[in-house]
Amino acid sequence: MTAFFSSFVTANTKSDLNKWVEQVRAGDPRALARAISAVENRSRESLPLLKALFPFTGRARIVGLTGAPGAGKSTLVDQLAREYRKQGKTIGIIAVDPTSPYTGGAILGDRIRMQSHYADAGIYIRSMATRGSLGGLASTTSEVAAVLDASGRDLVMVETVGVGQDEVDIVRLAEITVVILVPGMGDDVQTIKAGIMEIADIFVINKSDREGAERVEREIRAMQSLATRKDGWTPPIVKTVASDGTGIVDLAEAISSYEQFLKQSNLALQKRVQNWRQRLIEMLRDSLLQRVVREELSDGAVSRYATEIAEHKRDPYSLVEEIVSKVGKQSC
Repeated sequence: MTAFFSSFVTANTKSDLNKWVEQVRAGDPRALARAISAVENRSRESLPLLKALFPFTGRARIVGLTGAPGAGKSTLVDQLAREYRKQGKTIGIIAVDPTSPYTGGAILGDRIRMQSHYADAGIYIRSMATRGSLGGLASTTSEVAAVLDASGRDLVMVETVGVGQDEVDIVRLAEITVVILVPGMGDDVQTIKAGIMEIADIFVINKSDREGAERVEREIRAMQSLATRKDGWTPPIVKTVASDGTGIVDLAEAISSYEQFLKQSNLALQKRVQNWRQRLIEMLRDSLLQRVVREELSDGAVSRYATEIAEHKRDPYSLVEEIVSKVGKQSC
């Protein structure tokens, strides 16, 4: 009787999962919202769902848009989404927002700026909180992008939170990375040269009607003249005024040109392989860390170990070796 009940529950659960997957693939907004929430919260059902959806991913083009706070990323994403909808493309937008210090959720500034799209079934917008993650993305952004990809979207645009120099995680998720600059922010390119300038496939000078736009362009070109990319691509510089839509068509064409370059150079697969190498390492690290915490580090144990280390009763290096050794033996 127990075996029958167990098999019935398993079959019923599998049936529910299959139905859920079908709804997500059909682009049902409620099923999508539920799926993304499950993934964000790392609920028990998220892993089976991601496994079931993975065969249907890899079709959407993932475009990342990053830049310092105040660069106009949200307005640019809004205008770019309009342009792609004119072309008949379906869009998923992930807006990574700062985390509320009170609720731990996203401060929904981006959703407010994009609310004109809510009546359009061809656009799905989701705000995500960073929840303490550095690098401009939330820890589950790549999984949320995979869910939107599996839902049949032609493009998934990921807008990073806008943290400045350390915002380079997007390059490990997006196939095309757009770095947005604006004139009049201190010494312009020099303020964000560390890392973020090196990940750009396309540069955008937004608010280009401001004084200093030409100087920003000269600085970018000077930087490009000092070092060429290994793939031979020279990132174009597109001037936009996102508030009135100026330059948005040019930006869409620049993105399309880079897509064609990736295809012709057979670099698209290479880029995906490189991204997956990084993501696999991150996934393994997270999974192993969760296992260690679950099996070896209760709240009481962490406090006890921390006290012993602080009082110099033991060293942290030997402790870490001891914990890793325990987990390794349990795996054998």
